[in-house]
Amino acid sequence: MDRTEVIAVWGPGSVSVDLRVREPREHAALPEALVPVDAHVHGPSGAYVGEVLVWTDRGATLAALEFAWVTDEMPTSLPAVVDGRLVWSA
Repeated sequence: MDRTEVIAVWGPGSVSVDLRVREPREHAALPEALVPVDAHVHGPSGAYVGEVLVWTDRGATLAALEFAWVTDEMPTSLPAVVDGRLVWSA
């Protein structure tokens, strides 16, 4: 992670970002571009509000972090980890 940098924001006001891993880097052996993680995001009340998706470059290195939300308002920040859960305080 210490060699990973944000290289682009997905759009105005978006918290989803494209990443680049600087050399030297180790390549993962993932078969897909989307990393199979269970990163559901919940609001302060416990309601499901979306998920964090982790993307790779052809399964090799980190390529993007996406906050896919299901609320009416676009998030203005990434969720925080609270007691082992991702929580977004809208």
